[in-house]
Amino acid sequence: QVRLVESGGGLVQAGGSLRLSCAASGQSFSNYPMGWFRQAPGKEREFVAAISWSGGSTYYADSVKGRFTISRDNAKNTVYLQMSSLKPEDTAVYSCARGRGTGYYSSRDYNFWGQGTQVTVSS
Repeated sequence: QVRLVESGGGLVQAGGSLRLSCAASGQSFSNYPMGWFRQAPGKEREFVAAISWSGGSTYYADSVKGRFTISRDNAKNTVYLQMSSLKPEDTAVYSCARGRGTGYYSSRDYNFWGQGTQVTVSS
């Protein structure tokens, strides 16, 4: 069974930075793409970033491009999301997910999810 545990969320002022981590256990981590999604109160869950199994390709939502960086360390079974120049509209619960290998941008492309970590950006 796959288990994903996020950490690193918190309260930060606008313009600040945070780094989220997602530790995976269970089936082989390095064989699968990984993604980050977020959900703000009253809004649909939205794609944030994704990374291929090797780390050689990355994908970003337009809203975070140039500010967020996704990376992975397959030796540590961990995927990261470095968030910089944070804005109040980035406030959400951020969840990592393991991909099926069918794509990167849709939540339907992922079949295992973590519980999420809260990120709050104050103005």
